[in-house]
Amino acid sequence: MAVPYLQIDNLTKSFGDLVLFENISFGIAEGQRVGLIAKNGSGKTTLLNIIAGKEGYDSGNIVFRRDLRVDYLEQDPQYPEELTVLEACFHHGNSTVELIKEYERCMETEGHPGLENLLARMDQEKAWEYEQKAKQILSQLKIRNFEQKVKQLSGGQLKRVALANALITEPDLLILDEPTNHLDLDMTEWLEDYLRRTNLSLLMVTHDRYFLDRVCSEIIEIDNQQIYQYKGNYSYYLEKRQERIEAKSVEIERANNLYRTELDWMRRMPQARGHKARYREDAFYELEKVAKQRFNNDNVKLEVKASYIGSKIFEADHLFKSFGDLKILDDFSYIFARYEKMGIVGNNGTGKSTFIKILMGQVAPDSGTVDVGETVRFGYYSQDGLQFDEQMKVIDVVQDIAEVIELGNGKKLTASQFLQHFLFTPETQHSYVYKLSGGERRRLYLCTILMRNPNFLVLDEPTNDLDIITLNVLEEYLQNFKGCVIVVSHDRYFMDKVVDHLMVFNGQGDIRDFPGNYSDYRDWKDAKAQKEKEAEKPQEEKTARVRLNDKRKMSFKEKREFEQLEKEIAELETEKLQIEELLCSGTLSVDELTEKSKRLPEVNDLIDEKTMRWLELSEIEG
Repeated sequence: MAVPYLQIDNLTKSFGDLVLFENISFGIAEGQRVGLIAKNGSGKTTLLNIIAGKEGYDSGNIVFRRDLRVDYLEQDPQYPEELTVLEACFHHGNSTVELIKEYERCMETEGHPGLENLLARMDQEKAWEYEQKAKQILSQLKIRNFEQKVKQLSGGQLKRVALANALITEPDLLILDEPTNHLDLDMTEWLEDYLRRTNLSLLMVTHDRYFLDRVCSEIIEIDNQQIYQYKGNYSYYLEKRQERIEAKSVEIERANNLYRTELDWMRRMPQARGHKARYREDAFYELEKVAKQRFNNDNVKLEVKASYIGSKIFEADHLFKSFGDLKILDDFSYIFARYEKMGIVGNNGTGKSTFIKILMGQVAPDSGTVDVGETVRFGYYSQDGLQFDEQMKVIDVVQDIAEVIELGNGKKLTASQFLQHFLFTPETQHSYVYKLSGGERRRLYLCTILMRNPNFLVLDEPTNDLDIITLNVLEEYLQNFKGCVIVVSHDRYFMDKVVDHLMVFNGQGDIRDFPGNYSDYRDWKDAKAQKEKEAEKPQEEKTARVRLNDKRKMSFKEKREFEQLEKEIAELETEKLQIEELLCSGTLSVDELTEKSKRLPEVNDLIDEKTMRWLELSEIEG
């Protein structure tokens, strides 16, 4: 029988009149991997903060198993600014870390008192392997300058350092709040594999549905202040949730039918009622509660009538765009077709954002022509477009754009009905913008774009900070959208659902059109890599035989060079990532843009040169 790690009973949390959850109960046993799902504003992060002891609650009980080791990855982790990356990884109360610190203090003291005892304890706890493990995990998360100060890190880099910190501690129970935020596709897939190989018990909030499907063994959903548990992964949850929705719909419909009959009886009955009549009256009020339940079925199909789009959409003809030696577009030509849905993938710095800005007319190409059809009406969702008047009501924000939106079947939705489809209750619609959570603001921003009735949607990372239920609504909307769509996203599930082909940005102007979704592309890449690996085997075996006949040890000078190269490569990799992030940020002046664009290929050349030398030295038997 599984050992109970955490038990929550009758937990209630509210902010004033807003009840997030009421009398919820659940437990997590040894080995369980639980995903927590709820729409934005329902209290997912609040619940994690309560469990982690960072926030209070109104009533209920939270009990951990005695001596349970718990770690918590927050959405916005904080560390002392003067710590290095490696020190931040060791910034916790782990006994092994404390032993390492004690050893370092001992080594700084003249005579090294107690060193022999410390060395024995270091061996016993395998502390020598701890630092190496930290470096390995950081490297997988593309943090390679271990001596860089925390204050020099971007928000995304800091989140990855915090993730490494949590993984290194190997707690009994690991609580993760959006662990895949700021991870690229390769890092996300590495984290999936890592968590599946470990014996960690998990409680996590994530909008990455492939991640949920592959890592979690149980799903907990908070809906309408109540909790629902599903003993399976995300795919199982979807199936069983739909069954619950259908059963609930039938229950409410039956209650409504009976309620009308009983309401008529209540109106006809005299004030003085007998004993049986009073029982029937009590039952009436219970029935009324069920009949008047507000039930949000996010599976309602919404097919909006996009404004007319002609045969000429967007034509790019022999486009060139560079920043110094960094090529973004190199003789790029493409003609968009009606109703085309394109996904864009590629590493940072390969030109995805620049391509979109050229499309939107915000950046001019160096040469070539861009011709946009006269009937095209863009709807552009950008990462920096989230600006509202905080004192406006939610409904007023949308009604300022349009009072109604026309559906494909000729019917119309009011602004309020449209907001309700995107999970804004009537109460929330009449509350002020400043009261919204971050995810609710993203959802409102999305609604303001869609209410303008565009026929060409350009969505730059639309899934960030949106809850899974909203993502399902958005996917259904885009699948039925009668216009063109371009999506830049790291959400694999979303891309698979929405796009019909990919534009793959490989860097230096190399852009390839792939006829399929992300899963198709990943399968193709894996098959290609396997084929290349098999082709290299004979050559590797031949090289290995040559090495066996020509072994020698590194000289002292070569060992020093080898160690120095490791440090220099890590520093160059960090500089490369920083330049790529700056180039994608859109905040650089023209002079800074030119300078960074010139520096990037220089850094790449240095990395290649030093890596080749490092490989040469690594082949020498040390």
